[in-house]
Amino acid sequence: MPRALPRCELHDLPVRAQVPVRVATWLLDRPRLGDTPSVKRFAGRLLKQPARQGVVQAQSRLGQMLCRDCGNTRDRRIGVELLRQAARAGDGHAQLELGRLYCQPRTLEPEQARHWLELAALQGHEEARVLLKRL
Repeated sequence: MPRALPRCELHDLPVRAQVPVRVATWLLDRPRLGDTPSVKRFAGRLLKQPARQGVVQAQSRLGQMLCRDCGNTRDRRIGVELLRQAARAGDGHAQLELGRLYCQPRTLEPEQARHWLELAALQGHEEARVLLKRL
């Protein structure tokens, strides 16, 4: 299991260290570009080191990518751990993503889903409120 790293916000880093996360985020947020497998691989490589260093935004985005786009169990397990670290650090997107994961039939854990969705809802995520009503 990956070790817990100190929490680090993107804006706390020197500008040079922020660049890979900003570039990866920009690439992934482009409508057609962000859906391309080669772009996702490149963005994943850019996010890997900052995520290891504890950058919450990098952990959240890389965790989402690994959980959604990777077919193997090992990558999904790493993705869930990265999401957990980011969610514990207060990242609302990671909290919402964990709530979604725990609502899925193959990983159904209603208590965990409720916990993360409640935290995401407190941060203003409307989808979390909708999912909470379904639980």
